[in-house]
Amino acid sequence: MADEAVCVGPAPTSKSYLNMDAIMEAIKKTGAQAVHPGYGFLSENKEFAKCLAANGVTFIGPDTHAIQAMGDKIESKLLAKNAKVNTIPGFDGVVKDADEAVRIAREIGYPVMIKASAGGGGKGMRIAWDDEETRDGFRFSSQEAASSFGDDRLLIEKFIDNPRHIEIQVLGDQHGNALWLNERECSIQRRNQKVVEEAPSTFLDSKTRKAMGEQAVALAKAVKYSSAGTVEFLVDSKKNFYFLEMNTRLQVEHPITECITGLDLVQEMIRVAKGYPLRHKQDDIPINGWAVECRVYAEDPYKSFGLPSIGRLSQYQEPSCLPGVRVDSGIQQGSDISIYYDPMISKLISYGSSRSEALQRMEEALDNYVIRGVTHNIALLREVIIHSRFVQGDINTKFLSDVYPDGFKGHKLTETERKHLLATASSLYVAAQLRAQQFVGNSRIPILKPQMKKWELTVKLGDEIHDIVASNNESEFSVEVDGTQLNVTSQWNLASPLLPVNVDGTRRIVQCLSRDAGGNMSIQFLGTTYKLQILTKHAAELNRFMLEKVAEDTSSTLRSPMPGVMVAVSVKPGDVVSEGQEVCVIEAMKMQNSMAAGKSGKVKSVHCKAGDTVGEGDLLVELE
Repeated sequence: MADEAVCVGPAPTSKSYLNMDAIMEAIKKTGAQAVHPGYGFLSENKEFAKCLAANGVTFIGPDTHAIQAMGDKIESKLLAKNAKVNTIPGFDGVVKDADEAVRIAREIGYPVMIKASAGGGGKGMRIAWDDEETRDGFRFSSQEAASSFGDDRLLIEKFIDNPRHIEIQVLGDQHGNALWLNERECSIQRRNQKVVEEAPSTFLDSKTRKAMGEQAVALAKAVKYSSAGTVEFLVDSKKNFYFLEMNTRLQVEHPITECITGLDLVQEMIRVAKGYPLRHKQDDIPINGWAVECRVYAEDPYKSFGLPSIGRLSQYQEPSCLPGVRVDSGIQQGSDISIYYDPMISKLISYGSSRSEALQRMEEALDNYVIRGVTHNIALLREVIIHSRFVQGDINTKFLSDVYPDGFKGHKLTETERKHLLATASSLYVAAQLRAQQFVGNSRIPILKPQMKKWELTVKLGDEIHDIVASNNESEFSVEVDGTQLNVTSQWNLASPLLPVNVDGTRRIVQCLSRDAGGNMSIQFLGTTYKLQILTKHAAELNRFMLEKVAEDTSSTLRSPMPGVMVAVSVKPGDVVSEGQEVCVIEAMKMQNSMAAGKSGKVKSVHCKAGDTVGEGDLLVELE
């Protein structure tokens, strides 16, 4: 949509979006007066801001002092304390013995986290809920710290139980004015990365919101903040809130704040950078309605809630025409999702007069989103927003691991939903057969062919086998599923990626992702993809005599679960490895992923080395 575009280098970010020289060259070439740095890359890089200033170009963001002060965790915490912002209570000195640990824990208030001063990776950490656990925790943590890091020093801080991640949007100008633009609830996370956000939060009352907003503004004024920024807090079950960090840039989730306040944050950032004072007072900032944002990623939610996927978008259709729906994306049909960037496809935003309306619109938007060519996380997003705990607002940063302790498995069908899926798939199969009959064997002389009115089918869904009878009358089907008669209607436009279907008065949007001559069909139904095999009863009886393909024994092989670049390979042929031992590390889309051996054994061969680019399913290591 831009009037002009300048290529700043090849795909690797170090040679393009993080290459200050290349970006400065683009600025000079175009005569740009100002630069908006976006969400990541150089958006919080003080050297980039200094470089722009030296060249007389305006940085659409805060000054370098604020970037530096808030970018340093220790300095930002000290500044927050001085600005009277709540910080997590703790003791940063050396704890001498167990008695002192108990005294400090009592002063802070239980529960507390005892952790190694030099710690990392979860080692040397213990949660204590009383004096006895503090004594045990001191002993075990100091021993672990000494053996793991050669340093037995400990620190103690308040443990935040079931925390929520709630952030306050702030906006400041160059004239000393600052506003807080209400909060965003960002507790639905995986690997400390946000997945679903909403504004406002179901948890905050007006008193807590005001207190958090005023503290966020106090911090912004303490660093003379001028631009849009975000102050992030952890909030415990009793509405106590503690400063986490400040992001001195625009956040990915800023659209939901725009929805409920009516402010265009990017426009405000440009005005502030130009030197204009803020146009609004604190009393002018409303909360109108409710907004939800889902981060649509090219990733597989069935693998650790989302391992990256790459590929070309062979078909792509955004649901932006639906009422109350906004889609922010930077791709289109035919675009490539590569290993070089964050796997986000888009930010899908829904807005309504109430939370229930916003969630209902989000559900509809997810159902109407067509993404083909890459694996995506729409199934997970849809399950989160309809989950009873989420709908009730009972969430925290551990939501995904609590709700799906064994990993995400997709939508669990109710009995009625299963029958609706089977009836829809059977009707789709018959509609396709009827359409095929209209074209096969056509001659110049029209021949009236007898039309089948009744179809006896055998449908396999997972390990279940169902006998189904379908009768058709134009676009309407009467389908008997496990003794239940269902009426299924649709226009049956098989060329459309979206298929509106009505089953006994329940309207749903389904997507037929694939079907073949062997009766195999993949259907996206309620967000989740289901694989079925539909055959006529006679074909199903013959199919029983077909040889089954023997599954490959994968216990002795390690294959890449995603495309990426090998960062390190820690084994060689002849090495003996234990089950769970790290074998190699793959970097994909800004994440490093440790690959572990699936069983104990001797390494037979290694098929990769550091620096190699690997694809999903590539063989990495073989065991004897």
